[in-house]
Amino acid sequence: MSNIRDRFKKEMDKKVESYQASIMFDRRLYVYDIYGSIAHASMLGKQGIITEQEAELITGGLKAIREEIDKGDFEFKKELEDIHLNIENRLFEKIGDVAGKLHTARSRNDQVALDMRLYTKGAVMLTIERLIELQSVVVDLADENKSVIIPGYTHLQRAQPILLAHYLLAYHDMLTRDIGRFQDMMKRVDVMPLGSGALAGVPYPIDREYVAKELGFAAISSNSIDAVSDRDFLLEYSAAAAIAMMHISRFAEEMIIWSSQEFGFVEMDDGYATGSSIMPQKKNPDVAELARGKTGRVYGNLFSLLTIMKSLPLAYNKDLQEDKEGFFDTVDTLLMTLEVTAGMIATLKVNADVTGIAADGPYILATDLADYLVGKGLPFRQAHGVLGKLVQYGLGKGKSLRELSLEEFKSFSDVFDKDVYDISVQTSIDSRDVPGGTASGRVSDALKKAKETLNGRKKQGT
Repeated sequence: MSNIRDRFKKEMDKKVESYQASIMFDRRLYVYDIYGSIAHASMLGKQGIITEQEAELITGGLKAIREEIDKGDFEFKKELEDIHLNIENRLFEKIGDVAGKLHTARSRNDQVALDMRLYTKGAVMLTIERLIELQSVVVDLADENKSVIIPGYTHLQRAQPILLAHYLLAYHDMLTRDIGRFQDMMKRVDVMPLGSGALAGVPYPIDREYVAKELGFAAISSNSIDAVSDRDFLLEYSAAAAIAMMHISRFAEEMIIWSSQEFGFVEMDDGYATGSSIMPQKKNPDVAELARGKTGRVYGNLFSLLTIMKSLPLAYNKDLQEDKEGFFDTVDTLLMTLEVTAGMIATLKVNADVTGIAADGPYILATDLADYLVGKGLPFRQAHGVLGKLVQYGLGKGKSLRELSLEEFKSFSDVFDKDVYDISVQTSIDSRDVPGGTASGRVSDALKKAKETLNGRKKQGT
């Protein structure tokens, strides 16, 4: 194998060799690197740039190297910098000088761009699968608890009664948007950069469309300079991952609060909780806390990549080596978080009696009483004022709204009548019978639609 340092008079300083090596983390690209190289060699042979026999020899050597790596028999060498040179060096050892023909009409610049796109395509598809799995357990939990009532919150204060299923379907909708973001970005990932060379294209009669078809790409890049320096697809994945982690973190925060003794709305399964090293009574929601905490590292990886890209002149720069470590961490973190969160939700126990009592709080129907007055002809702002005073009065007397006498109600507005006592938590929920509302019928319809959409996605495999 020829040395890429032939232009230099002295060997690279050992500290620099270690500093610039990426094989520690880019070795995970080996499948994609070999896959791309096989397609490239096949194209070179088809086009007569190398002989068919040479292409077959190269392809056979690459397949053998993949088997070695799969089995753990491959020695990765830091002095060879990256996965590309490690594989190329081993190819020379296996088939001799003909290995040098593989790099014809190719640069490490378009090679690594190809590997990262192939890797990201796989990551996107797996991420969508995990999002669908998480969405599925959310819908299952909603279906199992479709009649359970909880207090809805604004400002973390009890606001109005809602169905637990309606709450859970809010996260279903968030996950739907997450899935849409990853699906949408695929058309921008699915572009084949190989053939761009270092930055200007290559002076050989290559067939880029053939390689794209072999590798399963929908399109080829239209500008060689952009192709080798573009990392928008990594930024898009990282941004979509950050939003998805934010959604999970919001849910995790509520499960942490809801599983506390102060709330007691839910109980974590023992398999998704930990104990204390000193307090034997503790059952800690560590899975939810870790999901909340790991969101920060995904945010950090996104900002790191944005910072790397913000001042790069065209075309390729060594800075782009730093796109991988954080990105791989983002993919790993998101996929594991999606999987573990799905398990946590699937095993969650809902304490319906506790949520029902909380939803039937002393003043949670205040808005319904205001709406009642509106139905009797009062302007809403006036009705709002009446109820504000009623709540203040009830607090002073130590009474809930339902404990007030009709005379007490009438002292604030003579519009009140005995039918005011017909207002309940259930009537409050049923009255929200609008598209997107918490009424039982609307939630049942939303659940049915969610299941149909999920079944369709599972059948399609996306």
